Amino acid sequence: MNEVIKQLKSRKSVRVFEEKPIEAEVKKEILQAAFEAPTAGCMMLYSILDITDQALKEKLAVACDNQPFIAKAPLVLIFLADYQRWYDAFCLTDINPRKPGEGDLLLSYADAIIAAQNTVVAAESLGVGSCYIGDIIENCEAVRALLNLPDYVVPAAMLVYGYPEEQQKTRKKPQRYRAEYLVFENSYRQLTEEEHVAMQAERNARSGFPERDVRQEIKALCDRKYMSDFSVEMSRSAGEYLKRFR
Repeated sequence: MNEVIKQLKSRKSVRVFEEKPIEAEVKKEILQAAFEAPTAGCMMLYSILDITDQALKEKLAVACDNQPFIAKAPLVLIFLADYQRWYDAFCLTDINPRKPGEGDLLLSYADAIIAAQNTVVAAESLGVGSCYIGDIIENCEAVRALLNLPDYVVPAAMLVYGYPEEQQKTRKKPQRYRAEYLVFENSYRQLTEEEHVAMQAERNARSGFPERDVRQEIKALCDRKYMSDFSVEMSRSAGEYLKRFR
């Protein structure tokens, strides 16, 4: 197994960091990795906010579902799906460009996430842990004001980075689902009820919890994630962002 594959298999989210800053050269390499990512039309349809102000970190920690570890992270980057930059550039010409639409948002979102993941891989190779914060999509109005976001810029992801504490290094990575439930040949196929149950039960067994009631587990996950207040708020905020692209 080569080193890249090994690191992809071992990487897990880190939420507890050593009280140790990330060296300037290491930070530079992490950011540079983003710029090397695949990008639509070589347009780099994203911007990155380097959050260095401690007061702003603390406000973001509250806005993002009250997660104090965000404010403690040595490095916090927000990846923005950014079509504003190109729209502004197009407006400098005499072509009278159309306003960005939903397709432009999706394309820029993909660019931003690909760039973000490149930094995660680079950070792991440098001994730096990371954790995605999807909650940056919540509280649209507050986040827009905090970050001074114009119309055609949408938060895609926030990432926190730092050197993991020892217990974070040694804890077991959560099991993933098997490929047979995720990879289909040529066309999509919905799973049967039996397959849904088997998918959960098989992962539970590999995780050391074969006795768990699969249907109760699915219900609990639905209540905790999909039906939660933060999930509803995330959808509301996403709708607010989308209005600017319609």
